Amino acid sequence: MNAFRLANRLVPRTMGAMRSSSRILGTTNALRHLSVPATQTTQALDQLGSVDHEYESTRVDRVAEPDRRAFTYLMLSSVQFVYASAARLLVVKLVASMAPSAEVLALAFGEFDLSALEVGKTIMVDWRGKPIYIRRRSVAEIEKESQVQLDHLRDQEADSDRTIKPEFLVVVGICPHLGCVPLPNAGDFGGFFCPCHGSHYDVSGRIRMGPAPLNLEVPPYKFISDTTVLIG
Repeated sequence: MNAFRLANRLVPRTMGAMRSSSRILGTTNALRHLSVPATQTTQALDQLGSVDHEYESTRVDRVAEPDRRAFTYLMLSSVQFVYASAARLLVVKLVASMAPSAEVLALAFGEFDLSALEVGKTIMVDWRGKPIYIRRRSVAEIEKESQVQLDHLRDQEADSDRTIKPEFLVVVGICPHLGCVPLPNAGDFGGFFCPCHGSHYDVSGRIRMGPAPLNLEVPPYKFISDTTVLIG
């Protein structure tokens, strides 16, 4: 009897649970048929301002929108052209800044007219802050200096190697010993004499006596006319 009563109580409950499950399954199947497509859901979320699907709204379809790709390439090319132009301009300005100015070029050369210089006289001119001696030598002086034996010289140089025109001697007026300025038309050899330590030079500017180890320097120069010299 007790078992029969228990069975009568459980049967209605089981049937009720089965009816509830059937209702849930039916509702689920109905929702499946009524669900919104994914694309519509994405559009709806975009309209609501969702950031989760911003990629979908901003993505450019390469097939559907080829004009956007061309526009992108055009913009990138324009930016690259601007950068290349700026780099070229920077390089040009850098190279131009490294080039010597007109003032520097003007100081690098010195042009001097020697037509008024008398034979046997010496003048001193300034070139790049250095004293330059220019002597107009006589025929006798040229012949004398050309006959000096090289083995008698400390710094062996022939007179012909130190002049372009034998008539004119052009040397830097700085003693190679300690940098003093020698006196022209002086000394035991009639050329130059350094009063600081007693170096004697001949009329070719070669050291003949005293502590100086080298001859007077010959600067770079050339004659642009018979009596006009360009130093530098």
